[in-house]
Amino acid sequence: MAITTNTHLNFRGDARAALEFYQSVFGGHLTVVAYRDFGMPEDLPDAGNVVFGQVTADNGFTILAYDIPGHAVATAPLTPTTRENGLTLTGERFFVAVGGDTADEVGALWDKLAAGAEIVEKFGPSPFSPGFGMLTDRFGVTWILQVNTTPAA
Repeated sequence: MAITTNTHLNFRGDARAALEFYQSVFGGHLTVVAYRDFGMPEDLPDAGNVVFGQVTADNGFTILAYDIPGHAVATAPLTPTTRENGLTLTGERFFVAVGGDTADEVGALWDKLAAGAEIVEKFGPSPFSPGFGMLTDRFGVTWILQVNTTPAA
């Protein structure tokens, strides 16, 4: 079982620019998926924002990022983790992202980490991973657990 831990940065509309900058610094492959790619109507303000972004370099560098959903987020104070209109909002600038090889392996970690946690997104299949979930543990740390996938070349 291989487990990786990566920083997951949260932006308010500039995740794409940040990821492009990190790729220019560290090299590697850039993956950017917009909310519209997952079915958000094109006319909504966040449709072009990043729902999943990642830079992965051959030297081992990996960073993940997304844009916090909700066009009013930049001016609205946020609680540590809240749900609004089905979207995850957070005032945190980062999450801890843990990836593993299989849903069974990651699910076992999820079950342990979820003890006493606030579940933000229940662990299960997602459009971009065979297993994905988000929780805030009993110490206030927000975690993403997911099955690793290989970015398209």
